[in-house]
Amino acid sequence: MTNRRSLLAMISIASACLLIDAPPSTAADAPPTGKPWLDMDYGPYLTTTVEAPEPAGNFAYKGIVVRVGKANNETIVFDTDTLRYSAGGSGGKLALLGVAFDGAHWAYPKTNGPIAFSNPVGPGWAKPGDASDKAFIDPRFRGNDGKPYGPLPREWAHWRGLYLHNDQVVLSYSVGAANVLEQPGVETLGGETAFTRTLNIRDGDAKLVMRVATKDAHAMASGSAGGVSWLVQETTPIKPKVGAAAGKPPEAVVIACVTGEGAAASLSAADAEVRLTIATREAGSAVKLLIWRGDVAKREKVLAALKDVKPPIDLAPMIKGGPPRWPHKLTTQATLGKPVKDSPWAVDTLTWPEKNPWNAWMRFGGFDFFKDGTRAAACTWSGDVWIVSGIKPGEAIGELTWRRIATGLFQPLGLRIVDDQIYVCGRDQITRLVDLNGDGETDFYENFNNDHQVTEHFHEFAMGLQTDEDGNFYYAKSGQHARDSLVEHHGTLLKVSKDGKTTEILANGYRAANGVGIGPGGTFFTSDQEGFWMPANRINLVRPGSFSGNMFSYHRGERPTDYDRPIVWLPKSFDRSPAEQVWVRDDRWGLPKDSILSLSYGTGQILSVIHEPVKDVKHVTAQGAAFRLGLSFPTGIMRGRFHPGDGQLYACGLFGWSSERTSPGGLWRIRHTGAKVHAPTAFRPVKDGLVLRFNHPLDPETAGDAQSYLVEQWDYQWTKNYGSPEFKVSDGQRGRDTLNIKSVTLSKDGRGVLLTIPGFKPSMQVRVKYSLDAADGSEISHDLYGSVFVVPPVDGAAALEQ
Repeated sequence: MTNRRSLLAMISIASACLLIDAPPSTAADAPPTGKPWLDMDYGPYLTTTVEAPEPAGNFAYKGIVVRVGKANNETIVFDTDTLRYSAGGSGGKLALLGVAFDGAHWAYPKTNGPIAFSNPVGPGWAKPGDASDKAFIDPRFRGNDGKPYGPLPREWAHWRGLYLHNDQVVLSYSVGAANVLEQPGVETLGGETAFTRTLNIRDGDAKLVMRVATKDAHAMASGSAGGVSWLVQETTPIKPKVGAAAGKPPEAVVIACVTGEGAAASLSAADAEVRLTIATREAGSAVKLLIWRGDVAKREKVLAALKDVKPPIDLAPMIKGGPPRWPHKLTTQATLGKPVKDSPWAVDTLTWPEKNPWNAWMRFGGFDFFKDGTRAAACTWSGDVWIVSGIKPGEAIGELTWRRIATGLFQPLGLRIVDDQIYVCGRDQITRLVDLNGDGETDFYENFNNDHQVTEHFHEFAMGLQTDEDGNFYYAKSGQHARDSLVEHHGTLLKVSKDGKTTEILANGYRAANGVGIGPGGTFFTSDQEGFWMPANRINLVRPGSFSGNMFSYHRGERPTDYDRPIVWLPKSFDRSPAEQVWVRDDRWGLPKDSILSLSYGTGQILSVIHEPVKDVKHVTAQGAAFRLGLSFPTGIMRGRFHPGDGQLYACGLFGWSSERTSPGGLWRIRHTGAKVHAPTAFRPVKDGLVLRFNHPLDPETAGDAQSYLVEQWDYQWTKNYGSPEFKVSDGQRGRDTLNIKSVTLSKDGRGVLLTIPGFKPSMQVRVKYSLDAADGSEISHDLYGSVFVVPPVDGAAALEQ
């Protein structure tokens, strides 16, 4: 167990905020609170949206929070979109608010301690080569609220990632042609603690200008001596109100620049801010900034101490990997499950280390297998990545070994392994995890793609991560809850090129598409959740350029007046919140190859989806039905993958927001026992009713009895309201129509039935409930929920024998 906490661990219970200190298990003054978001050690840094108290509206939408000093909990926030320090403060408390922490909606983390310096939203570096007064004008995409979002243009500046060395963080980015390594830290000046920024710049061939801090003072002085230059600000005292206590005493702000060998840099004040100008060289430049804020009476002592400041260090040794931070290998014993009652599957538990030295909150949002098939990587919603070893194809698993290899990621809800490299999708970016020294831990958190447009809104999940046959990546971006969109990415399915350099919107109109499924031939599936502009839950077969109905997704120009239909609508009584879709790879899992499974976050169930293509009908691609497989889990099921070795389904999940299943998370194997699977394989509307086909022969007596079936249908209304009531197709009144089954005809092979229904009409929702026997005597009972958008002019008797 570690003897110090890297980030965000000491608890201030009264203010419900996290400080940065030692882990609860070893800090006598910080007993565990029982609140997992407060007791967790998040690692050397934490990525999240952060609001600083000054200046107004100072959001770092992709903020990296780093604790740089222990004397008074000195903390900085670095914004990877703009490459600026949004704030630095002492005595810092980061209020861990929001859906991923305390579950709060309409909330986000905030710094609420004294601020030593800050910078407003905008570029942290001037546009390279621009000496005009427009060099700091923010060029980024403007949202519908007029605010800038997303990263700076790559030719201006580009975030590359961060390195860890022990518990120290080194930031890596480029400004124009220059490559920058930067280490935030603290140093002591005359007994006072000052923030530091150490910069190593390579390949530069032009002057660079950095925004250091907002100039918040009326008085300004400057000086230099012995290679050190400085600016001094003196704030105006706050005047006390009549009869009130004395106002805040005046403070001083000292900003100093220390240059290394061969560097030329200077400080200046302009446009209400302090700037640093660096004349870079191809051979390299090294500069260190120091920022101190405190009692004006201590100003001279701090200035006098500048002569003893050491020059900037070479950061190259810190980007090669260091000793492991989490060397512990935790072992668990997998549990082999018994066959589920009346089911051909058994559920095995890949027991996870729920109790661990860092109080890590084990809520799994994604996983994937390595090539050897004995190991998998899994990400948690709180920002960790773990590797679990000891997975054995076949029946027995036995002992598993878990190791924490990465921390601090921004609510990751998707993970993909490509050529044994781990890629993780968070709200801020797709991160490639790189182990530089072979010790099993991540040393470089590489920005593979950070085109993500992020606001502070709590509902803005980035969900799933998949690749196609050409190596392109895909994930889904949620829209805002109960609000119109602000940015282009709200409510979209996004494609990222194989090299990570470009992002393309493939489709939009989603509210909260929980993941992406990619099937044979490059077909795309997503789910979506009931809500505003979403009358019920839905499963979509995605066409490029399609619009799935959420008018709160982003639109250019005129808004749509119609939407593309799903394969199937799902009422919340059946599937409260569908997640990702998975394809059955082969026949070893019982269902036919290429069967589609839909995982349920809201009910902890697994569904099977059957569908038929629809041609030449506007806004309709396919129609079908879904049914449950009779498998239930204690948490919401989010992601699934079939193991390449044993062909069995593995699934992980979590509880984080609305769900019927509230266990924090888990990882399971769903193993086919070899028993016969009885399942429908076709749901086919015809002009005189419905044709159902099965993967097995039916008992003629029960299958041919109309009393074995119940058929209902109803519609929803597509409005801006949250969800929709049910409306009868027959008269438009609220409720469901119960349809008259005139007769049932069995197919010649005994595997299909035609339910003859006079006047059968299209409807958004059709329920077919049946209880009958298979030919082998097995009892068969399913509740199918389907959608019929088109009733083709096909004779039922002919379709029955196809």
